[in-house]
Amino acid sequence: MDLTEINPVLLVASLMVAATPLLLAAIGELVVEKSGVLNLGVEGMMIVGAISGFAVSVETGSPWLGFVAAAVGGALLSLLFVVLTQVALANQVASGLALTLFGLGLSALLGQSYVGIKPPSMAELNIPGISDLPVIGPILFGHDPILYLGIALTAAVWAVLKFTRAGLILRAVGENHDAAHALGYKVVRIRCLAILFGGACAGLGGAYISLIRVPQWTEGMTAGVGWIALALVVFASWKPWRVLLGAYLFGGVTVVQLNLQAAGVAIPVEYLAMSPYLITILVLVILSADKSRAPASLGRIFHASH
Repeated sequence: MDLTEINPVLLVASLMVAATPLLLAAIGELVVEKSGVLNLGVEGMMIVGAISGFAVSVETGSPWLGFVAAAVGGALLSLLFVVLTQVALANQVASGLALTLFGLGLSALLGQSYVGIKPPSMAELNIPGISDLPVIGPILFGHDPILYLGIALTAAVWAVLKFTRAGLILRAVGENHDAAHALGYKVVRIRCLAILFGGACAGLGGAYISLIRVPQWTEGMTAGVGWIALALVVFASWKPWRVLLGAYLFGGVTVVQLNLQAAGVAIPVEYLAMSPYLITILVLVILSADKSRAPASLGRIFHASH
C-alpha cells in the first residue's frame, strides 16, 4: 500500500470529471421535480443518451454532434414519459420505472455493434498561460467544454428559478397545480417542457460517460448514476447549488475509492465499490430529518377541470 502515489491535484481534477454526468442528470431532474413531476426514468434516459451520443460521434467523427444527438435521444425518451403521464394520466412512479427498463433494453439492442470501438476524443479547453498555472491550472482550466457547460447550466437553472417570471410560474405549478391552472397557466404544457429539458440533460450526462469519462460503449455503463441523481435532488433539497456540491461530494467519494484501489489499500474491492452508494444512503437518512419541503404537487396527477 502506497498512498504517496495519489496525486491530490489529479484527484481533484478527476473528481470534477466524475461529478459531471451526475450533475447534468440531477440538474435536469431538479427542474422536472420543481414542476411537480417525479420522473424515475433518469437511468433509462441516461443510457439512451450514452448510446445515441456514442453512435453518432463514431459515425460522424464529431463528439459535438454526439452530444447533440444524446440530448435529442434523452428528450425523445422523455417524450414517452410525457405521453404516459401527462396525456394518458398514468402513474408517474410506474411510468418512470418502465422508462428505465425500456431505456436499458433499447440501449443494449442499439449498442451491439459498437462494443470495442473507441470514439473520437473531444479537445480540452486550454487557455494559454492560465492552463499552465501550477495546481489551479490543471484543476480548473484543463477540462473538456461539457464539464463547464454543467456548471453553467447549474447557474442558469438557479438564476431562472430565483429571478425570472418563467421560474416563478414553474415553481407555482409544482407547488399547487390547481391554483396555477385557475390563474390561467398551462400546467400540462409547462410540465411537458420541464420533462423534455430533464430528458435532454440526462442524455447529455449519459453521453459524458460514454464519450469522455469512459470513452467506450459497454452495456449498462451508467451503472446506477441515474438513481444517484434522483437521490441527489432530494439531498440538495431542490436547490441547484446544493446539487453541484452533492455531485462533487459523490464524485469525490468515487474517485478516492478508485485511487485507494490503485494504491493497493487492503480493503476488499467490493467494500470500496459500495462506498459511494452507502454514503448516498447515509446522507439521505441524515437529511430526511431536514424539514425543507418537496414541491407540494410532486407526483400528483393533474386533472384539468373543464
